[in-house]
Amino acid sequence: MKPAPFDYYAPSDVGEALSLLTEHGDDAKLLAGGQSLMPMMNMRLATPQVVVDINRIAGLAGIAQASDGGLTIGAMTRQRTVERSGEVRQRCPLLADAMPWLGHFQIRNRGTIGGSVVHAYPAAELPAVMVALEAELVLRSAERERVVPADEFFVTFLTTATEPDELLTEIRLPAWSAAWGWDIQEVSRRQGDFAMVGSVAMVQVDDAETCRAARLVLFGVGESPVRVASAEARMVGQRLDDALLQEVAEIVTEALDPEGDIHASATYRKEVGGVMARRTLQQARQRAVDAS
Repeated sequence: MKPAPFDYYAPSDVGEALSLLTEHGDDAKLLAGGQSLMPMMNMRLATPQVVVDINRIAGLAGIAQASDGGLTIGAMTRQRTVERSGEVRQRCPLLADAMPWLGHFQIRNRGTIGGSVVHAYPAAELPAVMVALEAELVLRSAERERVVPADEFFVTFLTTATEPDELLTEIRLPAWSAAWGWDIQEVSRRQGDFAMVGSVAMVQVDDAETCRAARLVLFGVGESPVRVASAEARMVGQRLDDALLQEVAEIVTEALDPEGDIHASATYRKEVGGVMARRTLQQARQRAVDAS
């Protein structure tokens, strides 16, 4: 299959790219890694009149330590670069652990971290990780720059808070605390497929394994990442024993309201969502205990 006809531009700087977005608005699509956009165009699921290729723009890729001890990752940074980065492994191990779940290494060689985030596929790993990490997304237009928290960035299926004239330039991750335990797991039909159900967990505990903080985000079970606040609230201030985590799993199952499709029924996703939450929380608890 072939894409519908389109005009192609390859700007050399951010200003030129933003001018093109301002001029063409909804008719334009940005080309980053192309691992989602090109297949959609070939299948005529996306038919932009204008494609703006931002691969030649210097300064949109790179990983750097922020002044607060966190990380700043350029939107055009290749997924494989993030996966192999010692800086990411040290300063955000959850993100480092999440990267191998993204497709296959051939895809990660070309795919960008910003492209996956902006694509906002509900079964993708990176949007859920961004919510769990409480990341900030930096958006630029010709007129302004704004910073959007991850929990406000993902609106619904394939839809984010990005306006048609805006470009995601960087992702800001807060400083990582060594007290966090973490885990990410998913169930998919084949290695490299999108998740039918996935879970991202982060917990902090004291010496008695009492939970001081918790974050729990499910993906593949809604139109965007689902942060289960009721489950988080149930854990804080309580000892994270297996009985409590089983109760939390039941809370998650009750809270989820997924849709069924050809890959999995809604009932399956609800039940497995609870199971995946329990498993990731158990692993996150162990890491937190080891760190305390």
